[in-house]
Amino acid sequence: MYKKNCRSLRLGLISFGRSQRDCTIRSISQFGAALDVREAQNIPEEFALTVLPDGDRRRCAVVWRKDKRIAVALY
Repeated sequence: MYKKNCRSLRLGLISFGRSQRDCTIRSISQFGAALDVREAQNIPEEFALTVLPDGDRRRCAVVWRKDKRIAVALY
């Protein structure tokens, strides 16, 4: 899917339970991503990330959070 690190900004959709949040994907690779969100503290430890407009959907686990940015491991 992602062979090398992609640093161009892309739109994403974070999904958990019945909730969804928009995000900006700052960078993404085969193993992880850096995401900008409005309120990082309201995002759970695990969620699904959909890369728009591709529709690629991956499960994520939060590695760290700082202000409005979160880093996730993809699996």
